[in-house]
Amino acid sequence: MMDKLRVFIIEDELPAQKLLEKWILTIPELLLIGIYSDGFSALKAIQSEKPDLVFLDIEMPKLNGIEILELLDDPPQIIFTTAYHEYAVKAFELSAIDYLLKPYSLERFKLAVDKVLTSDKSSILNLRKALPEIKTVQQKQMPIDRIVVKDGTEIFVIPISEIQYIEAQDDYVMIHTDKRKHLKLASLYSLEKSLPEQDFVRVHRSYIVNVSAISKIENYNKDSHQIILSNGKNVKISRSGLALLRNILYL
Repeated sequence: MMDKLRVFIIEDELPAQKLLEKWILTIPELLLIGIYSDGFSALKAIQSEKPDLVFLDIEMPKLNGIEILELLDDPPQIIFTTAYHEYAVKAFELSAIDYLLKPYSLERFKLAVDKVLTSDKSSILNLRKALPEIKTVQQKQMPIDRIVVKDGTEIFVIPISEIQYIEAQDDYVMIHTDKRKHLKLASLYSLEKSLPEQDFVRVHRSYIVNVSAISKIENYNKDSHQIILSNGKNVKISRSGLALLRNILYL
């Protein structure tokens, strides 16, 4: 007899929580061990309890479902629950175990669970690889207004308004604010596509700058310019970056 799969519900809507709880209790192979209504509590619980399967709503307070997955080093199997069809289709196509598009039926719920019970964990790896594309779909629905970074056991939620500039560092980016800097596993290209283009400009192959943080643009030799930020830092700017800035700032 196989061990029961230990299950979390991560869902902020009480009726949806209750419905999932009721249906999970009808599946002998599942054991419900936790219900969470916000992203921070859910992330902490996943890290400590290590459930086998999570029913994960994408739109959550504090941390959303995509941010939770980004911050997990060893994610469990996932069944997305969402009211946004674009998210659901992308998650399904990119090898999440399955998704439940609200409102869903008992039959649809059972079909998703059957997929989990008959699958191997290769889908977890596929889902991690697919996260950047799922985030792109998400950001088309809701423009990015923050960046979430994990530093050891600490989680930082950085409002984009606090970012001065972002610097490429191999497979990572360094996010510079007035208070400190944060290292995040991400590409400069992916952030360029997700940040508001009128507020953040790719001024160089290695830098994205918050336009509101620019103090001045100056020559530092015959054909080269640099940006001086409000915190006194200077950032290189390419010719194409200068042209973009001039267009945005009407220079």
